[in-house]
Amino acid sequence: MGRKISKVFKQSGVIPYRVNNGKVEILLITTRNHQHWVIPKGDIPSGMSPPDSAAKEAWEEAGVIGQVDANQLGTYKYRKQGKAYQVKMYLLPVDILSEDYPEASKRKRQWVEVNQAIRRVKFSSLKRVMKDFFQVKSSSCAFRCY
Repeated sequence: MGRKISKVFKQSGVIPYRVNNGKVEILLITTRNHQHWVIPKGDIPSGMSPPDSAAKEAWEEAGVIGQVDANQLGTYKYRKQGKAYQVKMYLLPVDILSEDYPEASKRKRQWVEVNQAIRRVKFSSLKRVMKDFFQVKSSSCAFRCY
């Protein structure tokens, strides 16, 4: 018997960040059931680019607005309810942090330093994307300082 090949659902997401007192901080959000810390991500609507979709998710799930960097950071995979997902990841320097956004009552959010964010996120493949990027870039002037 051959193994059934299952469809991989495509998503996009962002790592919302800011520079605070010279340190990079990432905005993590909880899943809707508050069990895990994650980053904003979701399905890519038909006709929408992955970076635009990621920006939409950042607004809906975390209440943040900024210009998504169109250069893909990497991808990570996860499984949920028997389905496989692949998430294209982008950086989002946060310009606006709103208190009133679509999922404000469904999620918690918290700014944390990079190493703490990496420890908190659930998926090892997301941890890898974050580590690979932030360990390389944090030593350079890649981040916009406020």
